[in-house]
Amino acid sequence: MSTILYCGVCTLPPEYCEFSASRKKCEQWLQQTHPAEHARLYSDQAITEKLAMTTLSDEKVAKEAAKMEKAMSKEEARMARELEKKMASKVVIKRVERNKRKRVTTVTGLEVFGVDLKKTAKEFANHFACGGSVSKNPQGQDEIVVQGDFSDEILQIILKKHPSVPRDNIELVEEDKKAKKGTSASGATEQD
Repeated sequence: MSTILYCGVCTLPPEYCEFSASRKKCEQWLQQTHPAEHARLYSDQAITEKLAMTTLSDEKVAKEAAKMEKAMSKEEARMARELEKKMASKVVIKRVERNKRKRVTTVTGLEVFGVDLKKTAKEFANHFACGGSVSKNPQGQDEIVVQGDFSDEILQIILKKHPSVPRDNIELVEEDKKAKKGTSASGATEQD
């Protein structure tokens, strides 16, 4: 039984990497990880054999090269936008008061950095020996909810286990429960 090699960049077999938008990166990856396969596909002899088999006119070749160059520049621009979006997004660790002294800690924004929320929620629950789940917040975003006040510890775990999340993008927030009806900001109760 033979095994099929897939590119680590575009996930296509190396023979088809030339048709992907990230051809140069694919070629670099193949050269670093599988030099023999790179020599088979990209050596001068292999390129001349491929050119001998093509029957396109020079005009069509130029059009195809221009189209490929445009696709590569679009792919690079898309990757740059994704990186910019990732660097601009925030991970918010929020401590929320539930009833009296009961608190939960919510973590939002981890999915932007490629973190598996369910797996991370389970890690938090096992580490702190408490309940942990993934749910939707009122804004419709997925968030990790951990029962208990663990905001500082969660920050340390995220920094340790997920190095793709920069420290500058993590925000700690404490949200107290709103004051009860009939109480002023100073704490005195209003009289009817």
